[in-house]
Amino acid sequence: MCARCGATSPEGAPPTWTCSVENGTRQYFCDACARANIRAIEGRLDSSWW
Repeated sequence: MCARCGATSPEGAPPTWTCSVENGTRQYFCDACARANIRAIEGRLDSSWW
């Protein structure tokens, strides 16, 4: 499940999704959410900042 918008994939996270480890917890973001927040992801900001 996407940690941002709640989108789901029936077979787990597809290879196009972004994985982020924040505070020891692995989170996945769908390609739409990752694309919309790419600058924050590349700047290594926690998802709470987006």
